[in-house]
Amino acid sequence: MTVVWINGSFGAGKTTTARELIDLIPNSTLFDPEIIGGMLTHHLLPPKHLAEVGDFQDLPIWRRLVIDTAAAMLAELGGTLVVPMTLLRQEYRDEIFGGLAARRIGVRHVLLAPAETILRERIAGREAPPDLADGETRTRQWAYDHIEPYRAALGSWLTADAHLVDTSALTPYETAVRIAEAVGSGAVPVCDIVQTPEPTAETVASGVLLFDEQDRVLLVDPTYKPGWEFPGGVVEPGEAPARAGMREVAEETGLRLEDVPRLLVVDWERPAPPALGGLRLLFDGGGLDSAAAGRLLLPGPELRDCRFVTEQDAARLLPPVRYERLRWALRARERGAAVYLEAGVPVGG
Repeated sequence: MTVVWINGSFGAGKTTTARELIDLIPNSTLFDPEIIGGMLTHHLLPPKHLAEVGDFQDLPIWRRLVIDTAAAMLAELGGTLVVPMTLLRQEYRDEIFGGLAARRIGVRHVLLAPAETILRERIAGREAPPDLADGETRTRQWAYDHIEPYRAALGSWLTADAHLVDTSALTPYETAVRIAEAVGSGAVPVCDIVQTPEPTAETVASGVLLFDEQDRVLLVDPTYKPGWEFPGGVVEPGEAPARAGMREVAEETGLRLEDVPRLLVVDWERPAPPALGGLRLLFDGGGLDSAAAGRLLLPGPELRDCRFVTEQDAARLLPPVRYERLRWALRARERGAAVYLEAGVPVGG
């Protein structure tokens, strides 16, 4: 089972190309995530909730439903799923592609990249839905507004990740033929996204705090899930938690800790569907000199970015419960005694 994800700016011709492509790739089916966005914005979510986001892609429920729906369709139909959808934020791409990879579904990423002058001409000639008030103006302006984010993504991560097809002089059918040939020949590889299966029960996870010469703590931005985190991951069956943290640090950053890190925090994370919760441990991995910090392996299949931050910076980057875990870990490090937490709150003496 595989997904061919057709990316590109609004107006690049993704949907028309996808409709042509399913006739060229045997046993393929079209799945347009725009349908899920419309369902959420027009039928399911309250207007007050929608007013807090500028785009349905910013809704975590949209990204999760895209993953779940694509996986369910492939489980039902098999073969190849052709998905025309603009993804210009790398963290959203990583979350969706990583979620599919966790279900052992490979994603082949194709980018339709017409010259900007051609793209603007196509947007200008694009028809709007007849039932949408001021639809023509709003649809075109929406597409024009996304040219700059597209240009920014093209100059950073898109060109390194996707198979580019210049569609400036191609019809949708000719574009589909190019994609079908590239997919069939293997010229479009499966994206190098870490496959992290979703847990089926409560988990134990170990994080390791690493510090620079200014005593700032290292945070990492994983490719396989949204948001900043500590280096670390889930403890495998039969594995000691501290050793799991050491293994994850080596896999994610390339740094190999010589000494077993000291426990700072044990935190029980309550279930919050779809997350199942479990125990979260933080260990003190000690300080890194400038040479060791310079050996961090980035970018890579596991991490998009990393940075050393102050406690104040961490409060801005981390989710509240994760930040509380860090805050108490730093206090435990100062006092030399581990702390037990429940959902980020100290319990007992």
